[in-house]
Parts: sequence; C-alpha cells; structure tokens
Amino acid sequence: MTIASFLSRRRRALVIGTATVLLHVLAIDFVGARIGLAPFDAPAPEPVTIVAVLHAPLAPPPPAPPQPKPPPARPRPPAKAVPPPAAPPPDATADAEASPADGAGEAVDAAPAPMQAGAEVAPAVDQVPVTASATAPATAPEPPAAEAVPPEPVKPALKVSLPPSADLNFDVARTDRDGGTWSGLSTISWKHAAGAYKLSMEASVSVLVARVNLVLLSSEGTVGPGGIVPRSATEKRRGKTQTATHFGGPDGKITFSASERSYPMVPGAQDKGSFLMQLAAIGRADSAQLASGVELFVGEEKDANPFAFVLVGQEDINTPMGHMATWHVARPPRPGAYNSRLDIWLAPAHNWYPVQIRNTESNGSVTTQTIHKILITDLGN
Repeated sequence: MTIASFLSRRRRALVIGTATVLLHVLAIDFVGARIGLAPFDAPAPEPVTIVAVLHAPLAPPPPAPPQPKPPPARPRPPAKAVPPPAAPPPDATADAEASPADGAGEAVDAAPAPMQAGAEVAPAVDQVPVTASATAPATAPEPPAAEAVPPEPVKPALKVSLPPSADLNFDVARTDRDGGTWSGLSTISWKHAAGAYKLSMEASVSVLVARVNLVLLSSEGTVGPGGIVPRSATEKRRGKTQTATHFGGPDGKITFSASERSYPMVPGAQDKGSFLMQLAAIGRADSAQLASGVELFVGEEKDANPFAFVLVGQEDINTPMGHMATWHVARPPRPGAYNSRLDIWLAPAHNWYPVQIRNTESNGSVTTQTIHKILITDLGN
C-alpha cells in the first residue's frame, strides 16, 4: 500500500465521521424541538415574575344570640293517694285446691318524691353568655300548672241483709288439666249473733276408702250496718304452713303473716271465706245491686286484691236438692292480679246462699262445688 492511498482513505473516513456527527446533532435538535426541549443554540428564556397578593382573613360569622335560661320549674303538688292499691304481678297463679277463690301477688310502683318547696337549680357556667352589649334575657313563659286530679267518686254504701246462720254441704268434682278427675266434699259453717260472726270452710277429696283434707279456712270478726267486718282469717292447706291475715288492729291496716305487704283497711274489705256470705247479704238486701256489679276488696293469704263481680244472668241449675233458680255472678280473670275465673250461683229462695261455686284455673283445671244440703241453725237471724 502506498502512502497516497493511505491518506486518501483517512480523509474519506474523516469526512464520513464528520458528516455522521452533524447528522446526529441535527436529529437531536429536531427531536428536542418536537418534545419541548430547547435547542442547544436557543437563547436563555426570560425569567417569569410571580406576583403573590395577600388578602386579609375573612371575619368569622357572628355568634348566635344566646338563648335565655328558663326559670327553675315550680314544684308540683303530690297527687292525692286513692285506695285501693295496685294490682299484683302477672306471674302469680291460682292454687289448684278446692277453695272458693284464688289469686295472689302484686306490683306496686312507688310514686316519685315531690321536689322540696323553694328549691332552685343553679345554672351551669357555660350557659351564661358574655357579650359586648349585655341585654336582659327574655323571660320564658311559665310552665302550665299541674291539672288537679279529680278524686274518684265515692260509691254509696251497699245495703246488706245477712242470711241466717247455717251449715252448707257441697259435693266437690274436680277435673285436672291432664283429664284426671277427683270427687270429694266441702262444708261452710256460718254463724253470727250479738254483733259477731264465725265462719269456717273445709274441703276434702276421696282417695280409695279415705278422705284427705285439702284446705281449711276460718274467719271471725264483727257484723254491722255494712255487713261483715273481718278481724282475722287463717288458711291451712295440705302440706303447707298455716297463714294468717289480720284486718284493722292498732295500725288500721290489712297485714299478712306470709308476706310483708300491708294495705289500709278500707270499708267493706273481706277475707277469702267471708266474701261469699257478704255477696249473699248484698243480694238479699237488694238484688239490683248485683245487677250493677259489685267490687269487694279481699285479703288472701299473702296479698289483697279487688274482686270485681259482674252479673252473668239468672239461671236454673240442677242440684242434689232439686231444681234451683239462681243468680249467676262471676269474677273474670284480672291481668296482673289473678288468672282464675270464679263463678258463683246464689239462690234467692234459699236466703241467697251460694249453692254452686266453680273455680276455673288458667291451666284449664276446674273445681265445682254443688250444694247437696242446707241446714239452718238459727231461724232468729
């Protein structure tokens, strides 16, 4: 290879390399312009001046005008207590024994204590508004005065005419809720003289060749223009301890040996046995009183409840003593007091004695006592 040939090749390579570099520079400049890059030979951009303007902060909205504080509530006078007491709790169930009436238990809600006269409530500190221009708060309207509770109308005293002393014998038939049946006997011994009375009730069932006593009730006290006024009553059931209920006494209340409850001795109050003869005395004096309904406050072994009797109608019934015309009265179940229904048939032709008594329990068991003998022991009453 000659020197001339070598130099010619070098010149040619130099030219090609220079052209290649120029082409790359032009390509980069073209692409940079397309994607926003400033070309290499572009003049420096002028500085951009940013002007910031500061504004004063907005004033907060004015606070809402404070609400005036109402004056302290005036104490309301306590409501006047009106007997008889409230009814007992609904979970109490009637006994299944062959007694004329059942039902026990009571829920008594204590009334809230009234506010003391002149008591004031100090306002909370954060409830006192502080403003640049203080103004007297508007006076809130006074709360309406408590409406006076009208007293319950006083019912006129019932007229009574006590039936003569007698011994009443009954046949007892009982059907349990599972279909089992029982039979037995019951007696009511009623005696009154010289302003006093005694009453006893006994019921038994027949088991094989023996009689088993189920319940024994006793009652004693006085009699007067309003009829029977019990002083004490006892109840003894098979397998249970005897209980006692006391009426009146030094404190003038009805109290129980089997519970801590007590009630005022209201006029006309009866016990679990005496109310039967009181009903007879009411019908014997004026049957119209039964037609308008009768309510007796009855003390039992643990509690006392109003027994409200309504007239079902006049009915004829068959008894071992024969056909009898009767007045049928009933005490329907009372929610919260007693769950059993009590039906009583009074016989006007027989001094209005109860000649049939039926107790229908909430579980479906039914006990019926039907008269089979009346023995009057004192015709002078």
